[in-house]
Amino acid sequence: MENSKIKEKLLSSSKDSRLEKFGKTLTFLCIAIIVFVVGLILVFVAQKGLSTFFVDGVNPFRFLFGTHWEPGAIGPDGKPAVGALPMFTGSLIVTVLSALVATPFAIGAGIYITEISPKYGAKILQPVIELLVGIPSVVYGFIGLTVVVPLIRNTFGGTGLGLLAGVFVLFVMILPTVTSMTVDALKAIPPHYREASLGLGATRWQTIWRVLLRAAAPGILTAVIFGMARAFGEALAIQMVVGNAVTMPQDLVSPASTLTSILTSGIPNATPGIQLNALWSLGLLLLLMSLLFNIAMRAIAKKGSLK
Repeated sequence: MENSKIKEKLLSSSKDSRLEKFGKTLTFLCIAIIVFVVGLILVFVAQKGLSTFFVDGVNPFRFLFGTHWEPGAIGPDGKPAVGALPMFTGSLIVTVLSALVATPFAIGAGIYITEISPKYGAKILQPVIELLVGIPSVVYGFIGLTVVVPLIRNTFGGTGLGLLAGVFVLFVMILPTVTSMTVDALKAIPPHYREASLGLGATRWQTIWRVLLRAAAPGILTAVIFGMARAFGEALAIQMVVGNAVTMPQDLVSPASTLTSILTSGIPNATPGIQLNALWSLGLLLLLMSLLFNIAMRAIAKKGSLK
C-alpha cells in the first residue's frame, strides 16, 4: 500500500512541471502568432503585388527590366508603362556604395573599442554609437537636405540632389548599426586566440589583422549585410535627398529615385487600379529583397558557427 502511494506521488505532476508545461505552451502560442502574422503579411503583399501581372496583364520581365515608369500611361505595346529598373538600380547603387563606405569605418571603430582602448571605447564611444542608432530617420534626412545637398551642389554643380547625397545619408545611418555588430563579433572571439597569437611572438597589429579579423569575419559580414538591408529599405531620409526622378541613373550627382522613395511619394496620390497595383508590386520587390538579405545573413552566420 505504501509502495503504491510512493509510486503515485512520483508519477503525479508537480507544481514546477505544470508551470514548465504552461511556459512551453505560452511560448509556442507566441511563436505561432508571430509566424501567422508574418505569413499574413507575405500573402497580403504578394496578392496585391501580383495583381499587376495577373489582373492588369503586365509582363513581369517588362516590369523588372523596363525603364519607363508612368503607370497611368500606355506604352507602345498597349500595356501600362511600369518599368521598375530605374528605381531598383538606384536602390542597389546607394545600398552598395553606402555599405562600402561604412565598412572600413565600422571595422576601425570596432577594433579601437575592443582592442586598442577598451575602457575609453566602452565609456564614451559605444554609448555614442548606440545613441546614433536611435535617431529618427527624418532627422538624418533633414540634415542631409540642409548640409549634404548644398555641399554637393557647391562642389559638383546641379541641384545637389541625387544618389551621392543618398549614399552619404545612408552611410551615416547604417554606420552605428554595422559598428555595434562588429564590436559584438570582435568581443565574441575567445580570449585564448589573442593569448596564443601574442605568445607566439606576434605583434598586436599582426594579432588583430591575421587572427581576430579572420575569426570575426562571419560576424562582420553579417553586420555589413544587415546594414545593407536597412539601407535598401530606408524610405523617408533617402526620399528627401535623392531627387525622385524616375530615370536610369547616369551619374551620382543627378536626381534619381529608389524603390522606397517612389513608394512613399506615390502611394498618397495613387488611384485604385494599375497605379496602386504597380506600387504594390514595388513593395513586393522590396520585400523579396529584404528576405534575400535575411537569407544571406542566416547563411553567413551558420557558416561561421560551423567553423
